[in-house]
Amino acid sequence: MEWPSRFFLGLAASVVFVFKIAAAENPPQVLVESGPFVKIYDPSIGEKEKWYINDHCFVRGRDGTWHLFGITHTEPANPGDEIHFAHATATNLLQSQWTKQPFALDAARNPPWNETHLWAPDIVFHDGLYYMYYSAGGAKGSASKIHVAISSDLKTWTRSPKNPMVVDGYDTRDPFILRLKGKWVMYYTATSKPEGGHHVVACVTSDDLLTWTHRQIVFTDPSTGTFGGPTESPFVVQRGDLFYLFIGPRGGYDGTDVFVSHDPMHWDIENKAGHIKAHAAEVVQDTDGKWYISRAGWGRGGVYLAPLIWKDTPER
Repeated sequence: MEWPSRFFLGLAASVVFVFKIAAAENPPQVLVESGPFVKIYDPSIGEKEKWYINDHCFVRGRDGTWHLFGITHTEPANPGDEIHFAHATATNLLQSQWTKQPFALDAARNPPWNETHLWAPDIVFHDGLYYMYYSAGGAKGSASKIHVAISSDLKTWTRSPKNPMVVDGYDTRDPFILRLKGKWVMYYTATSKPEGGHHVVACVTSDDLLTWTHRQIVFTDPSTGTFGGPTESPFVVQRGDLFYLFIGPRGGYDGTDVFVSHDPMHWDIENKAGHIKAHAAEVVQDTDGKWYISRAGWGRGGVYLAPLIWKDTPER
């Protein structure tokens, strides 16, 4: 059996547990936390300048090699000039220093793509192909694009002629893909209206990974604005009949809040299930079943992993 991208964390529906949790209308106890973080990748090694990694993702290839892809740039932070995706590989997830590879993708700033940057990749595997979704920007924040590039080997990527996948605002970004009830669901950060408004997590659905429709809002933060906000880097994990939404930055740059719900199309801000001291956090499950959470960001010197500790003990 192949391990799909990030193991599709909600795809393993063959085993369903019933978890103890407070009723949806009551604030639940802390159900998830992390152990200490350890650096696994420093993009500055071998370089004359300091580099950073920001939003990123993990995927295990069909040959068992782990791959890391992410936003990268020289310090200091310059998000408008983030036009390359970092790529690093390792033989095991906890390898102390991953091997730096050539850039995976460069921004295509000319027509027909008109990409202004490359942000926040997410990769899924389906029918022998890897689909990399990422934020491609655009001429204005109220009509930002999410593109997809496709590969058979995690090395050579070709943009789909059906791009863009999604156009939304404000500066819509940070796609995360989940397989759910026979459909693909793409979660991403946006604003309630294209020109700005409440910071939200929105989603669209697809049958084929190339046509995305039925936009809806699944989480609304009380704060309002345009670029930025506390609903970035959405990541959804299914555990039994519970769905966990990881978003940030919250409580500071290095902060990710976790919310829990029985409905993967709706989370309430009152149902907070944990807080992780991490920026651009990604959740990944190793081949031995153990869970980890990552952190990265501007000025942070690379990518770090920590054990992810679940406290939602199933009934026996």
